[in-house]
Formats: sequence, C-alpha cells, structure tokens
Amino acid sequence: MDIGNRKGEMRLRAQHAMTKRILVVEDNPDNRILITDVLSSLDYEVLVAEDGEMGLTMARAEIPDLILMDLSLPKVDGWTATKEIKANDSLAHIPIIALTAHAMVGDREKALKAGCDDYISKPIDLRELASKLMHFLG
Repeated sequence: MDIGNRKGEMRLRAQHAMTKRILVVEDNPDNRILITDVLSSLDYEVLVAEDGEMGLTMARAEIPDLILMDLSLPKVDGWTATKEIKANDSLAHIPIIALTAHAMVGDREKALKAGCDDYISKPIDLRELASKLMHFLG
C-alpha cells in the first residue's frame, strides 16, 4: 500500500470515529423517514425508536450523542421518557431536543421543565434543526 492510500484510509477511519449518533424517538412513520433522511444526509448515524418505551430502552443500551424526542408517543410519552433519561446519571448528559406538534403558548417551557435541552415545533424547519444539531454536537 502506498502512502497516499494509507493517508486516505486513516482519514476515513478518523471521520467514522467522529460520527455522532442521534436517537430519533418518533411514532409517525412519515416524520421518521423525513428526519432519518435529513440526519443521514448530514452524516449522522441514526437510531430509531417508534415509541417512548423503545426510546428509553435504546437510550440506555446505545447511549446516543443526542436524542430527538417527540412528546406525544404511545406506551410512554415523551415528557415521561425525557424525565426518566435525565434522572439516570449515566444518561443525563445527553442533550434532548423536543420535536413536537405541541406549539401552543407555554409548551416550549413545559418541554424544558420536563428536561428537554431545546425545542422545535412541527412542521420541522430543517435549517433550525441543523443549527440546533451544530449547537449541541459541534
């Protein structure tokens, strides 16, 4: 192997090691596809949970770098899942961004009080999402 190929291989390994993992907790299939496609195009590794119970299980098992949490979820709602994640010492450091159709006055504050680190209302503004991801993940 020549030096040029070796440097290229090392660069690819370093890039892969820096890939951030995002857990998307979303019950709507169309929203899951949209969010997953956007995150993948931005070179994030995407983990997907279809309800709050699965989201809790995956957060504990995978320890993602960030969680995008819908708040209206089956089994365990996003409010409760967020509180449980933030109450767990090994998970509390993970930033959680609420992605929700709850866009009434006070909903943002309620999400932050539940433990979310930020809030995006649906329909999702992709520029806002990208900006918040950069803020939390660098």
